[in-house]
Formats: sequence, C-alpha cells, structure tokens
Amino acid sequence: MEVRYERVRVSHALSKSGLPDLDYAFNPYAGCSHGCIYCYARAFTRYPGVAENWGRVVFIKENVVEVLEQEVKRVRRGVVGVSTITDPYQPVEVKEELTRRGLEVLLENGFRVSVQTKSPLVTRDIDLLASHRPLVDVGLTITTLDYSVARLIEPSAPPPNARVEALRKLASAGLETWVFLGPIIRGLNDSKDSIARVVEVAFETGSKLYYDYYHHRPELEASMGRLLGRYPQALSASPGWRERVRATVEKLCRETGVTCAPAFPAAERSRSIAEFLGR
Repeated sequence: MEVRYERVRVSHALSKSGLPDLDYAFNPYAGCSHGCIYCYARAFTRYPGVAENWGRVVFIKENVVEVLEQEVKRVRRGVVGVSTITDPYQPVEVKEELTRRGLEVLLENGFRVSVQTKSPLVTRDIDLLASHRPLVDVGLTITTLDYSVARLIEPSAPPPNARVEALRKLASAGLETWVFLGPIIRGLNDSKDSIARVVEVAFETGSKLYYDYYHHRPELEASMGRLLGRYPQALSASPGWRERVRATVEKLCRETGVTCAPAFPAAERSRSIAEFLGR
C-alpha cells in the first residue's frame, strides 16, 4: 500500500493520558502506515485527512522534538507513553528519527518512558534505552503468531516472528519488557492454542503480558467488515465470551509462570477512551 506523507507543525508535544500508569503521551506522528484494520486510534486523531485514510496518510510532526524540549522544562516529570495513537517505529521513523530524538529529550530530563510498538526498528535504539534502563520499559504488540492471520488484520505491519525476535533482543539487553496480546478477536485469535503461543513468548523473554478484547466502534465498520465472510463472529464480544477468554489467558499464564493483567481494568472502562489514548 502506497503511503502519502505530509509535514505539519504542532504547538504541543505531550498530552495528558488518562491511563492509570501513564501521565503523558508522546505521538511524533499522526496516523500509522501499518494500517491495522482493528485500530480505533483513527477515531481519535485530530486530523480528519488521516482518520479518513487510515494507513494511507501519515502526518510527520516536523517540529515536535523542538516543542518537546521546551515542554519538559515546564511540566512535572512523569511517565510518558510512546506512543498511544501511532506506532512510534513505523517505517518513516528510519529517516525522520523523531521517536529517537524525543526519547533522548525525555530520558535526559528524567522522564520515565513506556514504549509500545509492532516494529523491530525499536532495537535500533537499544543503546539509548539500555543506557537509561531504570527509566524504560518496552512492549511489543503480538496479536497472533499465525502469519496469515496477522497479514489479514495487520496488513502492513512487521510479521510476528520479527516482533518476537525484537522482544528477545530487548530482553537480552536487560530491559523491562512486556507483550500486548490484543485485540483478541472472536473466532480469529481467541483459541487456546493461539493464546498459548503468545504466552510462551512472554515466558521465554521474561515479559509481563497484558491482554485486551476487540471493542467495536462505528468507525471500524468498513475495515473490519472484510473479516465477516471468513470470521462471522469477529465483531461480537459478549460478556460470556470475554469471561471465557479471560479465564483461558489467566490459566495459561498461571501454568507457565507469566505475570499477566487486563490492559484496561474493568473499573477503568467506563472512562472515555480519548482519555486513555491521550490525544
């Protein structure tokens, strides 16, 4: 898929996050070329042109690092999620290095960073992350280890095996690592075997595992609709199904000794998703 890139200037770099373990979010890009069909971040971007062309249009926040350099002098130190509505290591980062430069600013000013990505490009920055090890944790999103399923729901994202290898390298460097198993989609990656394979990766790398279910939104009707021919239950997430998945995940984690937790605890789900994402 061809991606169009546009440059924009911004007036702020950090936004407040409503997540209980994040104080701020740092999103150096708007939009994401990975084009994951389940991604609800498209509903919360500030740029309509990006939201309406998710995966095909990415905005580069060309002055975001300079703005960040000023903001870190004014705001209270805290934990920064990198990133919450874009992948900080999507392909454009190879050239632009906004994520790396932003991490340098945050870490050198005593902010803790929590990085989440689907890309092995994160290993490029092991030198920087490891040199600030007490302030860093890194998570890889691994929805499935089935290549054909991954291609269906994450068409332009790096393949699962590349993410696993990146996780191994990060863990070997002594970094705190975690796996995000989500979204778990009914009939697609919710089987015991599918979940067990991801739990095994978490065990092998000494990573914590966070899990979440697919939450349907009207903005995802078109993209997720492609699944319905092969997976007619994909948009359904009944309480009974969620409970069965929760029990499966937690049983497998107990059996393998992996620490796991829901990504969005039930007590937090009543709050606005926009708060969680920290636009």
